Amino acid sequence: MNRFSATKPAGGRSVDEITGSRRLRRMRKTPWSRRLVQENKLTADDLIWPIFVIDGENRREPIAAMPGVFRLSLDMAVKEAEHAASLGIPAIATFPYVDMALRDDTGSHILDPDNIINRASRAIKAAVPEIGIITDGALDPFTSHGHDGILRGGIIVNDETVEQVAAAAVIQAASGADIIAPSDMMDGRIGAIRDALDVNGFQDVAIMSYATKFASAFYGPYREAVGTAGLLKGDKKTYYIDHANSDEALREAEQDLLEGADMLMVKPGLPYLDIIRRIKDEFSVPTFAYQVSGEYAMIKAAGANGWIDEERAMLESLLCLKRAGCDGILTYFAPRVAEILRG
Repeated sequence: MNRFSATKPAGGRSVDEITGSRRLRRMRKTPWSRRLVQENKLTADDLIWPIFVIDGENRREPIAAMPGVFRLSLDMAVKEAEHAASLGIPAIATFPYVDMALRDDTGSHILDPDNIINRASRAIKAAVPEIGIITDGALDPFTSHGHDGILRGGIIVNDETVEQVAAAAVIQAASGADIIAPSDMMDGRIGAIRDALDVNGFQDVAIMSYATKFASAFYGPYREAVGTAGLLKGDKKTYYIDHANSDEALREAEQDLLEGADMLMVKPGLPYLDIIRRIKDEFSVPTFAYQVSGEYAMIKAAGANGWIDEERAMLESLLCLKRAGCDGILTYFAPRVAEILRG
């Protein structure tokens, strides 16, 4: 019988006889030995920082449901981007808070080259050229109803939305976006965006697909942050993936890769570790997770009440995502984590 067999009966032997040379605690004995055999490590290179931008100057508006997260005017966003770059964070993802006067049923303001997202890209790229900029082509921050697509007769219309999302991606690329990350979950959007970027000379702009974005309860604080919380009528289950499904998630991921996605994202993160693992095992492509606003808010709330050690829970949650197969993580904790890892 193999000396590593787990089926060999104990037969009344002592613990020493049973374990023999297999003392798994040996390498846990000291901090240096634990570091030596640690299988997964978290570094600043793994972090993408989502930030919220708003019109005006010298504005830093707190978001009640996300303690420590703010809506930032462009001048403040530039300063934060400079700070992120100094910490070694490779990229930031920008999300807009749009005035209601600029929203409509089709989200047409996303096509304005001077909207807040495109101005943020230009300002950040001019001041901090070394940091990557990721923008989202979804329409929800720009619509009067809070949905990710164009609403016609109570239905989110797929093809018309895709056409507009692709046009917006070209404008975002022209404004300085390095990666387009469409989160709308419309069928065919990745292929349309890839074609539009290539035709317009943006072959080097990458696409990070929200390939598996689930209909989740964890998005609430984000919707407060971008001002859609009170607008949404109904839900998004006709275009987001049912959180009960995993095979469907793999079909979505495969389709997006075939259409030209350079990397895949799973959203939310921690509740979907199994999806991350399956995607990484199946496709072996750069895979990311979004530790969404609800995940952030839970850790912050439990930490503020003294129910958990907030810092330890924060780091553990991110390392779990790495262990599941993530190459990187979008997280609102990014600057704090980078500071901890540095020092």
